[in-house]
Amino acid sequence: MKKNPKAERANADEERDRNAKKNIAYNRKARHEYEIEDTYDAGLVLVGTEVKSLRAGRVNLTDAFCRIEKGEAWLFNMHITPYDQGNRWNVEPRRQRKLLLHKWQIAELQAETEQKGLTIVPLSLYFQRGFAKIEVALARGKKLYDKRESIAERDQEREARRQNVRMRDEG
Repeated sequence: MKKNPKAERANADEERDRNAKKNIAYNRKARHEYEIEDTYDAGLVLVGTEVKSLRAGRVNLTDAFCRIEKGEAWLFNMHITPYDQGNRWNVEPRRQRKLLLHKWQIAELQAETEQKGLTIVPLSLYFQRGFAKIEVALARGKKLYDKRESIAERDQEREARRQNVRMRDEG
Protein backbone atom coordinates (compact mmCIF):
# COMPACT_ATOMS: atom_id res chain seq x y z
CA MET A 1 0.00 0.00 0.00
CA LYS A 2 1.34 3.41 -1.00
CA LYS A 3 1.81 6.08 1.64
CA ASN A 4 0.42 9.52 1.08
CA PRO A 5 3.32 12.03 1.38
CA LYS A 6 0.93 14.93 2.04
CA ALA A 7 -0.65 13.08 4.96
CA GLU A 8 2.79 12.25 6.38
CA ARG A 9 3.84 15.90 6.10
CA ALA A 10 0.62 17.03 7.79
CA ASN A 11 1.22 14.57 10.66
CA ALA A 12 4.80 15.83 11.06
CA ASP A 13 3.59 19.46 11.09
CA GLU A 14 0.92 18.59 13.63
CA GLU A 15 3.50 16.89 15.88
CA ARG A 16 5.85 19.88 15.61
CA ASP A 17 3.02 22.29 16.52
CA ARG A 18 2.14 20.19 19.56
CA ASN A 19 5.73 20.30 20.82
CA ALA A 20 6.27 24.00 20.07
CA LYS A 21 6.65 26.55 22.84
CA LYS A 22 3.81 29.04 23.14
CA ASN A 23 5.14 31.99 25.12
CA ILE A 24 2.83 33.53 27.69
CA ALA A 25 4.99 36.03 29.56
CA TYR A 26 8.56 37.24 29.54
CA ASN A 27 10.50 38.88 32.38
CA ARG A 28 12.39 41.65 30.58
CA LYS A 29 13.53 43.20 33.84
CA ALA A 30 15.47 40.04 34.76
CA ARG A 31 17.89 40.35 31.83
CA HIS A 32 18.51 44.00 32.73
CA GLU A 33 18.96 43.46 36.48
CA TYR A 34 20.89 40.18 36.39
CA GLU A 35 23.73 38.48 34.55
CA ILE A 36 22.40 35.05 33.54
CA GLU A 37 24.70 32.11 34.40
CA ASP A 38 22.57 29.02 33.60
CA THR A 39 18.93 28.26 32.76
CA TYR A 40 16.54 25.45 33.70
CA ASP A 41 13.05 24.52 32.50
CA ALA A 42 10.63 23.67 35.30
CA GLY A 43 7.01 22.63 35.55
CA LEU A 44 4.54 24.51 37.74
CA VAL A 45 1.92 23.22 40.17
CA LEU A 46 -1.23 25.21 39.32
CA VAL A 47 -4.98 24.97 39.85
CA GLY A 48 -7.46 24.95 36.94
CA THR A 49 -8.51 28.60 37.11
CA GLU A 50 -4.86 29.68 37.11
CA VAL A 51 -4.27 27.75 33.89
CA LYS A 52 -7.26 29.46 32.29
CA SER A 53 -5.85 32.87 33.30
CA LEU A 54 -2.46 31.90 31.86
CA ARG A 55 -4.09 30.92 28.56
CA ALA A 56 -5.65 34.40 28.52
CA GLY A 57 -2.17 35.89 29.13
CA ARG A 58 -3.08 37.43 32.48
CA VAL A 59 0.21 36.97 34.34
CA ASN A 60 3.04 39.20 35.59
CA LEU A 61 6.58 37.90 36.23
CA THR A 62 8.23 41.24 36.98
CA ASP A 63 8.81 40.91 40.74
CA ALA A 64 8.89 37.11 40.89
CA PHE A 65 11.76 35.12 42.41
CA CYS A 66 12.52 31.52 43.35
CA ARG A 67 13.81 29.97 46.55
CA ILE A 68 14.76 26.45 47.66
CA GLU A 69 13.09 25.45 50.94
CA LYS A 70 13.25 22.00 52.54
CA GLY A 71 14.51 20.39 49.35
CA GLU A 72 11.74 21.85 47.18
CA ALA A 73 11.83 24.75 44.72
CA TRP A 74 9.19 27.47 45.15
CA LEU A 75 8.18 30.44 43.02
CA PHE A 76 7.18 33.56 44.94
CA ASN A 77 5.44 36.78 43.98
CA MET A 78 4.28 35.80 40.47
CA HIS A 79 0.93 37.49 39.91
CA ILE A 80 -1.76 35.49 38.07
CA THR A 81 -4.93 37.54 37.76
CA PRO A 82 -7.99 35.62 39.05
CA TYR A 83 -10.06 34.06 36.28
CA ASP A 84 -13.28 36.04 35.66
CA GLN A 85 -15.59 33.00 35.61
CA GLY A 86 -13.67 31.18 38.35
CA ASN A 87 -15.76 32.43 41.31
CA ARG A 88 -15.08 30.29 44.42
CA TRP A 89 -12.30 28.22 42.77
CA ASN A 90 -10.02 31.24 42.34
CA VAL A 91 -6.96 31.33 44.56
CA GLU A 92 -4.70 34.08 45.91
CA PRO A 93 -3.06 35.87 42.91
CA ARG A 94 0.43 36.05 44.48
CA ARG A 95 0.48 32.71 46.30
CA GLN A 96 3.67 30.66 46.31
CA ARG A 97 3.77 27.95 43.67
CA LYS A 98 5.84 24.79 43.64
CA LEU A 99 8.34 24.29 40.83
CA LEU A 100 8.76 20.80 39.41
CA LEU A 101 12.46 20.03 38.96
CA HIS A 102 14.61 16.91 39.28
CA LYS A 103 16.26 16.37 42.67
CA TRP A 104 19.71 16.81 41.14
CA GLN A 105 18.64 20.14 39.63
CA ILE A 106 17.32 21.34 42.98
CA ALA A 107 20.53 20.24 44.71
CA GLU A 108 22.62 22.01 42.06
CA LEU A 109 20.58 25.22 42.39
CA GLN A 110 20.77 25.13 46.18
CA ALA A 111 24.55 24.61 46.15
CA GLU A 112 25.10 27.48 43.70
CA THR A 113 22.89 29.92 45.61
CA GLU A 114 24.50 29.09 48.97
CA GLN A 115 28.15 28.98 47.82
CA LYS A 116 28.42 31.67 45.17
CA GLY A 117 25.70 34.07 46.29
CA LEU A 118 23.66 33.65 43.11
CA THR A 119 19.90 33.94 42.92
CA ILE A 120 17.17 32.08 41.01
CA VAL A 121 15.07 34.30 38.74
CA PRO A 122 12.18 33.38 36.41
CA LEU A 123 12.79 34.44 32.80
CA SER A 124 9.75 33.30 30.84
CA LEU A 125 6.50 31.39 31.14
CA TYR A 126 5.23 29.22 28.29
CA PHE A 127 3.04 26.28 27.33
CA GLN A 128 4.64 23.16 25.88
CA ARG A 129 2.53 20.14 24.93
CA GLY A 130 -0.33 21.57 27.00
CA PHE A 131 1.71 21.99 30.19
CA ALA A 132 2.63 25.32 31.76
CA LYS A 133 6.40 25.58 32.10
CA ILE A 134 8.70 28.26 33.42
CA GLU A 135 12.29 28.99 32.46
CA VAL A 136 14.29 29.89 35.55
CA ALA A 137 17.85 31.15 35.58
CA LEU A 138 20.73 31.04 38.00
CA ALA A 139 21.77 34.69 37.97
CA ARG A 140 24.16 37.18 39.52
CA GLY A 141 22.91 40.69 40.27
CA LYS A 142 24.46 43.41 38.11
CA LYS A 143 26.06 46.46 39.64
CA LEU A 144 24.96 49.91 38.51
CA TYR A 145 28.03 50.35 36.29
CA ASP A 146 27.33 46.97 34.63
CA LYS A 147 23.83 48.16 33.77
CA ARG A 148 25.27 51.36 32.32
CA GLU A 149 27.70 49.32 30.21
CA SER A 150 24.84 47.14 28.90
CA ILE A 151 22.83 50.22 27.97
CA ALA A 152 25.84 51.82 26.24
CA GLU A 153 26.54 48.63 24.25
CA ARG A 154 22.91 48.39 23.20
CA ASP A 155 22.94 52.05 22.09
CA GLN A 156 26.13 51.49 20.06
CA GLU A 157 24.63 48.46 18.34
CA ARG A 158 21.47 50.39 17.55
CA GLU A 159 23.49 53.30 16.11
CA ALA A 160 25.59 50.89 13.99
CA ARG A 161 22.41 49.31 12.60
CA ARG A 162 21.06 52.78 11.73
CA GLN A 163 24.30 53.62 9.92
CA ASN A 164 24.07 50.37 7.94
CA VAL A 165 20.48 51.12 6.95
CA ARG A 166 21.41 54.67 5.87
CA MET A 167 24.36 53.37 3.82
CA ARG A 168 22.16 50.75 2.17
CA ASP A 169 19.40 53.28 1.38
CA GLU A 170 21.83 55.84 -0.08
CA GLY A 171 23.82 53.31 -2.11
